[in-house]
Amino acid sequence: MQPIPIRTTVIGSYPMPGWLEFSVLNKDKFGAADRQELIDDAVMIAIQDQVRAGLDVITDGEQTRIDFNLSFYGYLEGIKESFEDVRKFGPPAHDQRGKHHIIGTLSAPRGLGIVAEFERLKRLAPNGPVLKASVPGPYTLSGRLQPGGSYKDRYDITEALLPIVNNELKSLIQAGCKEITVDEPSMSCYAYKEDTKRLVDIFNRTVEGITGKCRLSTHLCFGNFKGRPVGNRSLKPMLPDFLNMKVDEIHLEMANREFSQIELLRSFAEAVDVSVGVVDVKNYYQETIEDVVNRIQMCLQHVPAEKLSVAPDCGLSQTARWAAKHKLKVMTEAAKIVRGRL
Repeated sequence: MQPIPIRTTVIGSYPMPGWLEFSVLNKDKFGAADRQELIDDAVMIAIQDQVRAGLDVITDGEQTRIDFNLSFYGYLEGIKESFEDVRKFGPPAHDQRGKHHIIGTLSAPRGLGIVAEFERLKRLAPNGPVLKASVPGPYTLSGRLQPGGSYKDRYDITEALLPIVNNELKSLIQAGCKEITVDEPSMSCYAYKEDTKRLVDIFNRTVEGITGKCRLSTHLCFGNFKGRPVGNRSLKPMLPDFLNMKVDEIHLEMANREFSQIELLRSFAEAVDVSVGVVDVKNYYQETIEDVVNRIQMCLQHVPAEKLSVAPDCGLSQTARWAAKHKLKVMTEAAKIVRGRL
């Protein structure tokens, strides 16, 4: 059970400063020391915004990543990276995104780089907040790889990536990480059409060897590419099988769905702690403190306070920074108010 009631947390990503995105596009103009300074500065900004908001749990904002998982393909051997979009015109959608090609055995001899991210976070973060690392799960990570060679389908690719992710998780534990989220939004997006027992088995094998050694959670949402969902936005297909995931906490997207199916939180809370998305990262409506207080109180009708965390619906990488700062501040202020009423 979590240490405090109604903890305030985040999923992982945070908006990148505009100058960092410009620098990525012009990285040949910077020296190695310049690039290191750029990274440290961006992470310090993400930390600063989260600390000022008053969060109980913070991350490095995933400032060294592209999206929340795309940069990890740069660590994989056995693939030929392809950044060619399938469709270049029209509204941005998931069908625009191309896939990398598999040309050999998948491996990651250098790991996935997440341990270095966590070490940087430890070095730059102040005392106080809990430091969390977010790791993409193998099923989600497999989504941008085109089956080929000895990998006949997405599940073959997932099985090849599973030990790579597991090793990264174990390395994070060795580095002293006490809170880890394994992001598997593809599982929640496609639970309505895939074998949910198979997905849970994949997840549980991914986290073998780290359960009980950290506070382990998973993030389950319905997609957020350019602020748009991709999956059937229903919690029902996840039940009851997803309750068998070996985690301490499950995070669920709620605000963007107008708290539809909130009654199902009770089923999740009977099995694990629950982190609920109470601010909508896909909407530029600026929630008020009263809005979020009311949302938290709705959650408390189904989840005991000692088992409840509150968070944004998804990572904040697709949200403008000014909006992200407002949403986080409102969320933490509302949580304090409700916590004080307990």
